[in-house]
Amino acid sequence: MTEITSIDNAVDDAKNAPMLQVKNLAVSFRTTYGEVNAVEDASFTLHRGKTLAIVGESGSGKSTTAMACIGLLPGNGRVTGGSILFEGRDLVPLPESAMRTIRGRAIGLVPQDPMSNLNPVAKIGTQVAETLLVHGLADKKNVKDRVVEVLSAAGLPDAAERAKQYPHEFSGGMRQRALIAIGMACRPRLLIADEPTSALDVTVQRTILDQIDTMTEQLGTSVLLITHDLGLAAERASELVVMHRGRVVETGPAAQLLNDPKHPYTQSLVRAAPSVAAVRLRPGAYHEDAAKRTAVAQAAFEEHQADADSVEQAAPTDNIVEIRDLTKIYKRRGSSEDFYAAKNVTLDIPRGQTVAIVGESGSGKTTTARMLLKLIEPTSGTMTFDGMDVATLDKAQLADFRQRVQPVFQDPYSSLNPMFTIERIVEEPLNAYKRGSKRERAARVRELMDQVSLPHNALRRYPSELSGGQRQRVAIARALALKPELIICDEPVSALDVLVQAQILRLLGDLQSELGLSYLFISHDLAVVRLISDYVCVMKDGELVEAASSEEVFQNPRHPYTRRLLASIPGNELNIA
Repeated sequence: MTEITSIDNAVDDAKNAPMLQVKNLAVSFRTTYGEVNAVEDASFTLHRGKTLAIVGESGSGKSTTAMACIGLLPGNGRVTGGSILFEGRDLVPLPESAMRTIRGRAIGLVPQDPMSNLNPVAKIGTQVAETLLVHGLADKKNVKDRVVEVLSAAGLPDAAERAKQYPHEFSGGMRQRALIAIGMACRPRLLIADEPTSALDVTVQRTILDQIDTMTEQLGTSVLLITHDLGLAAERASELVVMHRGRVVETGPAAQLLNDPKHPYTQSLVRAAPSVAAVRLRPGAYHEDAAKRTAVAQAAFEEHQADADSVEQAAPTDNIVEIRDLTKIYKRRGSSEDFYAAKNVTLDIPRGQTVAIVGESGSGKTTTARMLLKLIEPTSGTMTFDGMDVATLDKAQLADFRQRVQPVFQDPYSSLNPMFTIERIVEEPLNAYKRGSKRERAARVRELMDQVSLPHNALRRYPSELSGGQRQRVAIARALALKPELIICDEPVSALDVLVQAQILRLLGDLQSELGLSYLFISHDLAVVRLISDYVCVMKDGELVEAASSEEVFQNPRHPYTRRLLASIPGNELNIA
């Protein structure tokens, strides 16, 4: 009788225990330079049915802490101290065989990088089905229906058709949604979400987070959210843990902590976060002729909507780029219907100013940028750069065009050759176009390093030896090498933490002021767009639905889709100071 009572008490203790308790956790990695302490003395508690967010910049230890909780540290990593209690049971001493029974069914994971976590040679539906079958959540008879149900719940349209496609046929945001579907399929009691929406647009992000919230309410699931987006953390988490250099520096209720941060590091995060304090951080003034340009640009757009033939007469005169009725059509595989990646896009880029294109994945913003870069050819429409028709450039003119228009891509790691030193990467455009002597090129490289605030001793390093922010500065330095007039920035800060993001945005602003650069800024982050843009163009399903000054779009949006985008910004309604 005593033994039965003891068992009942143990069951009751497990039910009453917090979902996750991390006590004095220490994690280290064995490296060629010795033992490196990645996490030290970290403690926090996640209660049942609640969401706790861990925030901090890259290298702060937040993802390492999450991976320790699920037993997925790299081979050279190990827990060197503390305990990880899941429903009262310490996971640290458990063997891998025991962890496999917990991982997936009891503790789910949504990892960050969709390309490295999806099998490139297996269809999306097959990968979701594998998860369902392994954990006994479906049988072979109904697994297809369950796959469609799970993909639909994760926000994927046409789920039945999408299940038949491969990862390379998905956009980045769609791949991330597939990962979320796999992580949510098992209906785990604890879901660890490591930057689950970093690749998603705000409207899709809200859909996914609403679905996670629904799961939390209906199933009592607890969520450990790893993010660098403070607005998202404030909106979705009840508790917040701030990590810096492997240590927990502040914990508390999310909204309270972000409204009144005590630790200097937390204060710096809040100041740097556009998604939390967009109104306070946005530019307060524009160029002297901003009001005039705003009126002309808006008039041009409205006149185009009524009568496309009359747009050219209403367009501003001092534009470095003028795009008229630009259209890109792709043939659908296995379908007689055409796909319009861009449809009748008309916009201008005034010289020395920033025009932002915003919209969801698949809205046509990157397609428009690629056509302007002449990486893909438009189906119809015209593009002029400094008065020249881009479509009719001969070989010499095209070479000149490519020197005057330069891109900065989203991922600062994949856009840099990992086998080249930083010096060779920055010097590459100068060599390609035979600019100057060897000595002059070396001097120019050092000048560029100064412009992007990188030390000269970084020239002998490789991309893997730099942080994400430093790599993006290298990408900007390379883009500046040929002294271009227009830089096309395709999601240049979406992969960066808020502190580094703020540094890059300030750098772009300083360079524009110093060098008179024009920017076409592609982004799905409206808070970032508000900080940097003079004009905003909103795209949906390949079409331009609204175009006006940044002030006008954010203060008085006209199109319902624009209003929906603005309403979806995480933390937008919290008014965090």
